[in-house]
Amino acid sequence: MAQQLNDSTDLRTRITIDPELCHGKPCIRGLRYPVETILELLSAGMTHEDILAALDFAARLSHVKRMRKLRE
Repeated sequence: MAQQLNDSTDLRTRITIDPELCHGKPCIRGLRYPVETILELLSAGMTHEDILAALDFAARLSHVKRMRKLRE
């Protein structure tokens, strides 16, 4: 039982509230991912696997082979 309480406390530290992010709404670790958005997606039928797939897709998009300056 004590381990469950510690796990729960650890999870709660991953939610932050910062007036400078998302109008002060609770977000995941100070990022711009409001808790309410994640809950809305899950309640609409999105699965844990769907969220992981989206994260994997975004991670792959962020891989940059080279950068060059755009014309101004």
